[in-house]
Amino acid sequence: MPQHSVPTPLRWSLLAVPVAGAMVLAGCSGGGADTGSTDGASAGFSLMVAQANDADDYYAQMAQAYTEETGTEIEVIPYPSDAYNTQVTTQFQAGNAADVAILSPGTGQPISVITLAEAGFLEPLDDTSAGIIPEGTASLYEVDGEIYGQPTALSPVGFVWNPAAAGEVGVDEFPTSFDDLLAACTTAKDGGKSFTALAGSVPFNTGLLAQIVAATRVYEEAPDWNEQRAAGDVTFADSGWKDALEDIVAMNDGGCFQDGAAGGTFDSITNGIGGGTSLSAAVPGSAATSINAGAGLETDIQAFPPADGQGDFMLASANYAWAINASAEDGAKTSAQEFLDWVAQPEQAQQYADLSGAVPITGVSADTLLPVYQPVADLLESGAYTGLPNATWPNPAVYDALGVGVQGLLTGQKTVDQVLDDMDAAWDS
Repeated sequence: MPQHSVPTPLRWSLLAVPVAGAMVLAGCSGGGADTGSTDGASAGFSLMVAQANDADDYYAQMAQAYTEETGTEIEVIPYPSDAYNTQVTTQFQAGNAADVAILSPGTGQPISVITLAEAGFLEPLDDTSAGIIPEGTASLYEVDGEIYGQPTALSPVGFVWNPAAAGEVGVDEFPTSFDDLLAACTTAKDGGKSFTALAGSVPFNTGLLAQIVAATRVYEEAPDWNEQRAAGDVTFADSGWKDALEDIVAMNDGGCFQDGAAGGTFDSITNGIGGGTSLSAAVPGSAATSINAGAGLETDIQAFPPADGQGDFMLASANYAWAINASAEDGAKTSAQEFLDWVAQPEQAQQYADLSGAVPITGVSADTLLPVYQPVADLLESGAYTGLPNATWPNPAVYDALGVGVQGLLTGQKTVDQVLDDMDAAWDS
């Protein structure tokens, strides 16, 4: 079957949240400005988000739906994905950030909820926000008994899979074991395609690949591995993380990635999947929905295959969170919390999940999952998943060491042991 080209560039990063161009529903700028109200509606507020592509406009759609229902005006302010982290941190430090921002739960990223809350930049949220936090993950949002972030949705992360492109080279199904995956890499390469496309020059993507592989190599056996590392009971160098990185080396040596993968960008992923020259890519699950809409394909999400002796397991977590700027005007804070209460309701949670290509934060059911997640429905329903590991790593340097380290593995400038030692040193710093 001929593959379609991608008419609109689609880009993702681990922190990128796709949103359409600016949808200005009020005349305010960020930094806690009071947007006023109309016809007795609550004061408006501003919302800053990462703009990954112009096709995904779910933040704008949710804002529009809320405005139509309540009259409260919202200004959605997008920033390019690759500049979003810098924009968020710079504007919070300068005191001119938007009233509401999309952040990352935990501590592992520069724009993490805990990091910014401990710095005094975020406003505590109410009991409704606290009530939808998945069990066992309160530490990603809580400081001194107060909740500072509200998760948006559950985001499965795995390999987006193009079955049509795979069929063209005789790979009839997604591999069920790592040995099968290596064999499929050879088959794909012999057929003029790559098994997977990798943005090898982008640490977010190389780090994401490593985390996906580590789901079975580390967390299937020890879901509490991060807690063990924090207690000093395990290290990266002496654990399944070594297996995960050695498997990436084996994939590289086995021709699994596209030619020039070390210099690959997000365009390598979109062009590879959309153009049918790659069978898969390691990306957030919502990317499958974007690809399908943009290129007219029927891709889905698959869990990375386990090695011998391991069970099926995957990553799925609330990767993004709403948070309110502590410097916002009181009226904007009140309005923003009312909006967060609204998006926390089951109907709106389902709407947001459908629009964003995710899973409702209010619960997982195969009956309400988008078609792209049906291959992993059993894992999601049974709870055979863990959140993104780096969400609870103590500082961003650990993930930097992983992402840059995998780049070094691709080029031969790093060994597995060196990468693991760098991660341990970053953790302990």
